[in-house]
Amino acid sequence: MTRAVPHSGGGPLYAQVRELMVAAIVEGRWQPGDALPSENQLAAEYGVSQGTLRKALDALDADNLVVRHQGRGTFVAAHTPQRELFHFFHIAGDDGTKQLPATSRLVTCERRRGTAAECGRLDLPASARIVHLTRVRDLGGRPVILENIVVPARLFPGLVDDDIPNELYQLYEEGFGVTIHRAVEHLRAIAAGRDEARHLGVPLKSPLLEVDRLAETLDGTPAEWRTSRLGSNDHHYVSEID
Repeated sequence: MTRAVPHSGGGPLYAQVRELMVAAIVEGRWQPGDALPSENQLAAEYGVSQGTLRKALDALDADNLVVRHQGRGTFVAAHTPQRELFHFFHIAGDDGTKQLPATSRLVTCERRRGTAAECGRLDLPASARIVHLTRVRDLGGRPVILENIVVPARLFPGLVDDDIPNELYQLYEEGFGVTIHRAVEHLRAIAAGRDEARHLGVPLKSPLLEVDRLAETLDGTPAEWRTSRLGSNDHHYVSEID
């Protein structure tokens, strides 16, 4: 199927090709982990030169939407524990070591109507159905993070009945076809309340770091609101700027 792009207007030609390819991924033409057609085939399909097509692939690669393997081709990026660690998990030990939590303990998992705050953050109609998860995550053999996670129920049918793994973004993608592409985080210092004291084993009112994250899909749809509260005695938040 030919999807030629216009050769005038709408920004640089390679950027127009990039947007068409993103739309194809969103529509499910190419699934996470799929190999893309060859550069020759894609250039012919979009009616552009190989140089323009290569620039579009460079832009997709820079945005972590595709992965290139020398001698094998270009693949749609898929969530793995390694990708979640390096792109979406920013907690490190005081020695600088960063690793995903080895275990998680699910505290609650319920499907209900969302509060005004939950629906507002996820851009849902008032009282829309949501799934709410609360879990405790271990680092270094002890509980360090208390998470409250809210997702739209319509995107995750049957999530309450699933075995909830550590790597939720991989579950979202493989189990429900929802790929998390972008997340915006806000940080602030808070005092531990009763829930944090009980689940993290810290004194009441001791200092914690709260990470408020809104995660979006490829087309910008809010898919998850996650609030993580972290005991900061032996861990800290790491932001790497290239």
